[in-house]
Amino acid sequence: MYRDRKPPSDDSYFENMIRVIFMAGLNWRMISEKWSHFRKAFVNFSVDEVAKFGANEIQRLMNNKGIVRNKAKIAATVRNAVQFQNIRGKYGSFHQYLESLDKSNNYALAIEELGSKFSRVGPSSARIFLYSVGENIRQPME
Repeated sequence: MYRDRKPPSDDSYFENMIRVIFMAGLNWRMISEKWSHFRKAFVNFSVDEVAKFGANEIQRLMNNKGIVRNKAKIAATVRNAVQFQNIRGKYGSFHQYLESLDKSNNYALAIEELGSKFSRVGPSSARIFLYSVGENIRQPME
């Protein structure tokens, strides 16, 4: 995770998003300990490679004991890779896409946009993702 700086590539943004998705509802430390297995399983989070995954690759991942074998999160990873490709085609890069989002009102519209575009990215995940990629989001006061 980058927090105080922007990720250097679309693949890095993608990896951060997928890490947040897999951490949702689980022990963050466990995910961190397994992350090297995730990188290998998802081809170093190459957007273009993951976007090509089909049923065989999803089944391979479901049999991989080194990662969290949640079919919904694995399928969301593939769908989100395709969405990253679509964004790259329209904006040139994921960074440019983020720059195009309305970040007023503490990112409320950006959070809504991310939730509508990406699978398994709700308001909490979107906030954590934005924070993890160096966006200056403020956590709400309790």
